[in-house]
Amino acid sequence: MQRKSWRTLATVRKVLTCAVCLIALVALFSFSKVPNFSDPVKLPTLDDTSRILDDKLWKIPPTRDFVQCVEPSPNYTPPAESRGYFQVRTNGGLNQMRAGICDMVAVARIINATLVIPELDQRSFWKDSSNFSDVFDEDHFIKALANDVKIVKKLPKELASGPRALKLFRSWASMDYYQDEIASLWEVYEVIRASKADARLANNNLPLDIQKLRCRACYEALRFTPQIEAMGKLLVDRMRLFGPFIALHLRFEKDMLAFSGCTQDLTPSEADELRIIRENTKTWRNKEINSIEQRSGGYCPLTPRETGIFLSALGYPPNTPIYIAAGKIYGDSRMADLLSRYPILKSKEALASVEELEPFTNHASQMAALDYIVSVESDVFIPTYPGHMAAAVEGHRRFLGHRKTINPDRKALVSLFDKLEQGTLEEGKTLSNRVVQMHRKRQGSPRKRRGPAPGLRGKDKLRSEEPFYENPLPDCLCRKELPMQRAR
Repeated sequence: MQRKSWRTLATVRKVLTCAVCLIALVALFSFSKVPNFSDPVKLPTLDDTSRILDDKLWKIPPTRDFVQCVEPSPNYTPPAESRGYFQVRTNGGLNQMRAGICDMVAVARIINATLVIPELDQRSFWKDSSNFSDVFDEDHFIKALANDVKIVKKLPKELASGPRALKLFRSWASMDYYQDEIASLWEVYEVIRASKADARLANNNLPLDIQKLRCRACYEALRFTPQIEAMGKLLVDRMRLFGPFIALHLRFEKDMLAFSGCTQDLTPSEADELRIIRENTKTWRNKEINSIEQRSGGYCPLTPRETGIFLSALGYPPNTPIYIAAGKIYGDSRMADLLSRYPILKSKEALASVEELEPFTNHASQMAALDYIVSVESDVFIPTYPGHMAAAVEGHRRFLGHRKTINPDRKALVSLFDKLEQGTLEEGKTLSNRVVQMHRKRQGSPRKRRGPAPGLRGKDKLRSEEPFYENPLPDCLCRKELPMQRAR
């Protein structure tokens, strides 16, 4: 009888143990971050993924033995004694501010200044209230650049209300400009304040150590907050469930269309709405824009419909996973054509729950940072317009090993799109051959940064140069056998 009771008790214990394990498993899967896809699709098998990865569509261009080379030269010294404090107010969107911050790190080094943590633009089109520490890892930024520039979080109290030199620095300014004209302000002031930060330092003809410092600031020091980094990684992991994917920077957004004056595929009322936005935005200089001329010149972002045609012509099959790295697309219905061609079309809002995105929602810079992370980590990056994010992501991908980046030749494509519209050309082998051929050398392979366009002078000449952060070669990428190259 006693033995029977022990057997019964043992059986009950086993049942209870199994029940506890089952409850634990249910709880684990309930609270873990399971992908919240808006339109679930069949995930590719391991064999399918391997086949896709071997395909030429995903192959990284040859790196030609270029590697990162950002270490300072043997003659590089710790920061000299500070002559004063340097305040910076950045301007523009996330990537415009990123480039400006990194340039101002270099300027602080040039003028022997203590850099005060830069102020982010809270008055631009996006009206984002984020501070530096809301977007970037402030402590890491200060520590990573300790051997280059002294950085403090705030201006000392005794100087907070004192006089300061407020300056709008010259665009694409040279080393001499900062060493002579700006540094001379220390004779009168203890604080210099820059009212803008974007495009205030030359792309070329700077000392190699200054160029390398810009790269260390951009690619090592200016890191996003741990919360943003973690959320970005989560989005990448969820996209990877579908296999190799394209990050598509689809700039068919209200602000870009208003700024560029592009109205292709829009209704008259929508075009009028964008015109009013452009006229009411004081910082945008061009008010009267001919949309047809803009588009024929290649100065308009591809529409969602055009983007679908382009991807199909390149040879990407309908089961290609695509991440939309963009804000709200202007006119939700315009995504229908692209979605019909590529049903595995995802965004951060489709990959993450409202609760997961809540800390970043209503903060344009933080949401843009998530798109930036996914774009840098994607298998292929395709920007439909050459804006600040497109340039920043392309440069970062080059720095990380020339990851595949396809830059659409918009001017040439417009001609093909118009022929399709007119019925003189059809989608198929002929179109595909032409599109593939014109983009063979536009896939992110190593090349030196482009200099100014011939025949230009002054600011137009400097403006025509390829931005430093779009292509950090040769300054920060060197051949293995030539680790130290001179800056051109």
